Amino acid sequence: METFLAVLLMLGLIAVSNILNRFIPFVPVPLIQIGLGIIAALIPTGIHMHFEPELFFVLFIAPLLFNDGRRTPRGELWNLRAPILLLALGLVFVTVFVAGYAINWMIPSIPLAASFALAAILSPTDAVAVSALAGRVHLPKSIHRILEGESLMNDASGLVAFKFAIAAMVTGVFSLPKASVSFVMIAAGGLLLGAVLSFLLIRLSVFIRRFGMEDVTIHVLLQILTPFIIYLISEEIGVSGILAVVAGGVMYAIEKDRAVSPQYKLQLVSASTWSVLLLVLNGLVFLILGVSVPDVVEVIFRDQTLNNFMVAGYVLAITALLIVLRFLWVYGYSLWESKRLKAEKAPLKSQIITSISGVRGAVTLAGAFSIPLVLGDGVTPFPERDLIIALAAGVILMSLVIASIFLPLLADSEETVVQTAGAVHGNTELTARNVVIDAGMSMLRSLVSESPERSTQPVLLEFTDKVDRLCAAKPDHDPAHEQFLRLGVEARKSALEAERTELRRIMENGAIPMPVAVKMEELLDHTESLLCKRLNTQIKFSLTEIQRLFSGLFSGKLNGEEGRLAMQNAESARTAKIAMCQAAVSAVSAGISDENRLASQKVIDKYERLESRLVQGDGWTHDGVLDDEKLELKLQAIQEQRNTVQEMYQNGAINLKIAGRLRRFVDQLETSIWED
Repeated sequence: METFLAVLLMLGLIAVSNILNRFIPFVPVPLIQIGLGIIAALIPTGIHMHFEPELFFVLFIAPLLFNDGRRTPRGELWNLRAPILLLALGLVFVTVFVAGYAINWMIPSIPLAASFALAAILSPTDAVAVSALAGRVHLPKSIHRILEGESLMNDASGLVAFKFAIAAMVTGVFSLPKASVSFVMIAAGGLLLGAVLSFLLIRLSVFIRRFGMEDVTIHVLLQILTPFIIYLISEEIGVSGILAVVAGGVMYAIEKDRAVSPQYKLQLVSASTWSVLLLVLNGLVFLILGVSVPDVVEVIFRDQTLNNFMVAGYVLAITALLIVLRFLWVYGYSLWESKRLKAEKAPLKSQIITSISGVRGAVTLAGAFSIPLVLGDGVTPFPERDLIIALAAGVILMSLVIASIFLPLLADSEETVVQTAGAVHGNTELTARNVVIDAGMSMLRSLVSESPERSTQPVLLEFTDKVDRLCAAKPDHDPAHEQFLRLGVEARKSALEAERTELRRIMENGAIPMPVAVKMEELLDHTESLLCKRLNTQIKFSLTEIQRLFSGLFSGKLNGEEGRLAMQNAESARTAKIAMCQAAVSAVSAGISDENRLASQKVIDKYERLESRLVQGDGWTHDGVLDDEKLELKLQAIQEQRNTVQEMYQNGAINLKIAGRLRRFVDQLETSIWED
C-alpha cells in the first residue's frame, strides 16, 4: 500500500509540475520536478525510495530511448554522423581520461580507477533532459539534431567505460585491448540485435493483423512492450541494451515509413498512448532524482571526514571541467572541419550553446547508484562511494541549472520553424500552420485512397473549405471579432435558458419520459459550462459523450419490447428538441438589438438548421447517436493535426507560444465543424 501511495503521489506531482510550468515558463519542467521531488522527500512521512539501477534502466531508459529513436529524423542524423560520433565516442573517452586524472588529483581519496568510473558515468549527456530543454528553448536545428544523436549514442560508450572502470577497481585487473574489442562487440551487437528484434516484432504485428485481429489495443500494447523485450533480451545476451532499443526505434520508424497503407486509427491511438506514457516516464525520472537528493546530501552532511563546502566546490569544479572539455572538443572539430571544407568556421555562439547543452541526467544517476558496496574480496567497502554518488547528483543539478539560465540568453529570440518529417522549412508561424493543415489533409487523402467506396471525397472538400474560411477570418485579438464572439455567447446563453424552460414545461406535461428529460438537461448543462468557460469556446460534443449520456435510453434491438421502448424514447427526444429549438429562436429574436443583430442572427440560423434536420429525421437514429460518418472522418483529421502540433513542439521545431496559437487554430477549426 505504501508503494502504491508513493506512485500515486508522484503521478500527482507530475501533473502539478506541468501546471506550475504554465505560470513560470522560464523554469524548465525537469527542474520543477526535481524541486517537487526534494520537497516530497523532506516532508514528514515523505517519499523514500530504494533505488534499483537495473530496474530504472529497463523501466524508464528503455522506452524513452526507443521513442527518441523512432521519432528522430534519420536523414539529418546521417548527414551529421561525423560530429555525432565524435561527441558520442571521442569526447566520451577523452572525458574519461582527462576528467579521471583530474578528479584523482583534486580528490586523492578517490582511487584512480574509481575516478575513471565517476568520469565515465558523467560523460553521457541525457536524451530526456535535452528534449525537455529543447522544448522550452529553441536551439538551432543542426545543434538540436547533434545533441539528440549524441545523447542516443553516448549512453552506451559511457556505460561500457564505466563498467570496465568499476571492474578494474573491484578486481584490480584492466586490459585496454580486451576492453576495446569488448566495446566494439557490445555496441555493434546491441545495434544489430535491436534492429532484428524490432523487425521481428513488427512482422508479428502484421502476422496478427492477417488473421483479422484489427483491435488497435492489441497492436498498441505490442508497441509498448517492444522496448522492454528488446532491452531485456539484449542485456541477457550481453550486448548493449541501450543501443538495442535505439536501433529498435529507428527500425520501427523505417517500417512505418515503408507501410503502403498506414493504419490511421492505430496511429491515432498509438500517438495518444505514447504521449501519456512519455509524460509519466519523463516526470518520474526527474522526480526520482529529486527524491534521491536529500538522502545523498544527508550522508555527506553527516560524514565528519568531508567538508560540505569543499564538496560543493568539487561539484562546481567538475562541472566547469566538463563544459570546458566539451567546448574545446567542439571548437577543435569546428576548426578542423572549416579547414577541410575550406569554409567559414562555425560561430562561437553555436559552439558555446553546444557546450552548455550537454546536460547530465538519469543515466548518470542510475550508473552512480549501481556502484557496488564492496570490492572483490567481499569485505572492503568501495572507496568513497557516497562521495561519488553525491558528486554525480551535484553535477546533474548544476548542468541543468546552468543550461536553464544561459541557453535562453544565448538562443535566438525568434524561432525558426522546422518540420523535417513533412520536409517543410520556414521561419514563420504561417509555415508551421501550413504543416498542421497539411497533416489533416494528408490523412483524409489517405482515407480516400484506402476506402474509395466510402463517400470521403466530399469530406475532403468540406474540410478544405472550412480551413480556407478559418484562414481568411479575422484574428482572435481583433477587438471587433472579440465583441462579436461575446455577443454571440450572450445570445446562446439566452437560447439555452429558453430551451431549459421549454424542456421543463414538456416534462411537467408528461410528454417526455423522465430519464430522457434528465439526460437532455445534462446536455444543456454541458453546453452552458462550455460557453461560460471562455468567449471563443463554442458548442461541441463528442460522439462518446452523447453515447454516454443517452446510454440505455435509445439502445436495444429493433424487435421486442426493448426495441419499441428505444424507438419511443428517440422519437420523444426528437419532438422535444424541435420544440426547444423553436423556443430558443423566439427568445433570441426577442432580444435582438442594433448592437447584437448579426451575432443573434447567426445563432438563430444554427437553431433553424438544426430544427430542419430534426423535422426531416436526419441526424437522429434509434441509438441516439449522430449518424454522420463524415463528421467522424473530419474529427480524425483534427486529431491528426493536434498530434502534429505536439510532435513539432517536442522536436523543438516550435516554441510554447507558437504551439499554443496552433492549438487554438485547431480548436477553432473543430468548433466550426461541430457547428455545422
